[in-house]
Amino acid sequence: MDRREFVKNAGVAVITEPFLRQRGQAEQGAPKPERECQVAAYYFGNYHVDPRNEQAHGKGWTEWNIVKGATPRFPGHRQPRIPLWGYQDESDPAVFAKKVEAAADHGLTAFIFDWYWYNDGPFLERALENGFLQADNRNRMKFAVMWANHNWTDIHPAKLTAPPRLQFPGSVTTDTFRRITDHLIERYFTQPNYWLLDGCPYFSLYELGRFVEGFGSVGTAAEQIAGFRERVKSAGFPDLHFNAVVWGEQILPGQTKVADLKVLLQKLQVDSVGSYVWIHHTRFRDFPVVAYDDIAAQYAEYRTGAAERYGKPYFPNVTVGWDASPRTCQTDVFTSSDYPFTPVIQGNSPERFGNYLREAKASLDSSGLHTKVITVNSWNEWTEGSYLEPDTEHRFGYLEQIAKVFGGVRR
Repeated sequence: MDRREFVKNAGVAVITEPFLRQRGQAEQGAPKPERECQVAAYYFGNYHVDPRNEQAHGKGWTEWNIVKGATPRFPGHRQPRIPLWGYQDESDPAVFAKKVEAAADHGLTAFIFDWYWYNDGPFLERALENGFLQADNRNRMKFAVMWANHNWTDIHPAKLTAPPRLQFPGSVTTDTFRRITDHLIERYFTQPNYWLLDGCPYFSLYELGRFVEGFGSVGTAAEQIAGFRERVKSAGFPDLHFNAVVWGEQILPGQTKVADLKVLLQKLQVDSVGSYVWIHHTRFRDFPVVAYDDIAAQYAEYRTGAAERYGKPYFPNVTVGWDASPRTCQTDVFTSSDYPFTPVIQGNSPERFGNYLREAKASLDSSGLHTKVITVNSWNEWTEGSYLEPDTEHRFGYLEQIAKVFGGVRR
């Protein structure tokens, strides 16, 4: 693995002058120009073989097995979804180079990797480590990390009546958090193409409640973040950009809510807030189908008051769609119940997606924010029906909308 050499000072990586020159040269040579608004797509790395998955599901298992096994659950239901490029191994650098090329050519700024690390170590890291970071064109895209610190439960697939089995608890100890953050600084933040906002490495946290739970108190959690910031500064950065994913509805099994988010965000010194997917902030009015425009309108109402509600800059999200039915046991009755037995969004199209990209951009333009970011759900949430990656129906249609709204850099 092409790891960098670091100078250690009190256990913290220090960026050397040669490294800074290397970062500057890489950024200078990158074909993507700086833009007023940056667009980042979440990336879910479960499409390569991982030992934990093999232990649970058998040798060679990946989430492509779920994609291939999906069936129509009601008349007019479009399943299975078929990737245009086939069921490829994302841990292959050549495979990931194709993703980078498509993303960069159509105007995406960064991939935000759903990143997993539990008390017993990392999980699903090879998409980033072996795929993206080893791709020969990796410097065409920025990358960042969203620590997906939720409980990992067995929903691959989920039964209608049996509660999902907890596999990996999301709460971690202070010792684990120190290992996590040291690894982030040393391995990722110092990469030439790590995503910086105003010079500060972007780090996102998926589940605030779970984070606090592991440390036993808000005070201890705040101390852990403060220590993380200091180590980031010691590594040569002006500060950490700490983003928190927030939502109003409980969707995934075992997710925890926080009673007063505004106060918690202040105590943890969060820099910005954002969303992972629209349905975290909306209600399903029907089953088995809900209209894309209805979910979009509900989210737009949420987005309008988000910055005031949380007391922090809010980065808007645009969601491609929603269909978690592949993660249900295909022989169980498909009825309204807990995730993933949820309705399917229909009526989404590249053109409508483009309209909501324009709405999100307009909301940012009127926000007065100096740093403007839009997140997209997502690059490849195939088993939740929300992906930019080309399929056999729309091909590059969703990516082309990003290029139309924000400008691509085709070579």
